[in-house]
Amino acid sequence: MFKLEGKNVITLTVNGEKRDVAIEPADILLTVLRDQLGLTGAKPGCLNGDCGACTVLIDGWPVKSCLMLAAEAMGHQITTIEGLKNAPIQKAFVENWGFQCGYCTSGFLMVCHSLAAIHPDADEYVMEEWLQSNICRCTSYEEIRHAIRSIITSA
Repeated sequence: MFKLEGKNVITLTVNGEKRDVAIEPADILLTVLRDQLGLTGAKPGCLNGDCGACTVLIDGWPVKSCLMLAAEAMGHQITTIEGLKNAPIQKAFVENWGFQCGYCTSGFLMVCHSLAAIHPDADEYVMEEWLQSNICRCTSYEEIRHAIRSIITSA
């Protein structure tokens, strides 16, 4: 980390690529990803950790980027929706109509992708527990459940 015009310059590893960003100590990861790196897939929703539209993966685990300081992400692998690139869950969402307006979709995709990687044999209880971290105002969640069931082994 070094200073540039009064800001701290840190290096973040995003989607496998090291990126230097100039931050203030209070900058949240969501705004750095969107405003400095142009990665707009993580969406600002509630900005208090309730909705999950801003979910990214940190070392493979879902994290709400509105609750994480950018500086806390140093030394970790950050994956955004732009970094998934044809993950099975993306195809599953399309095939199972797991989205409507699309605003929350990237957050759900990140959670479901991580769920499938961490718990490939997830049962209904585990799926339900993981899906509670995100809110969709358009769907009944049933299509999202179908999508995740279609890619995990216990489905």
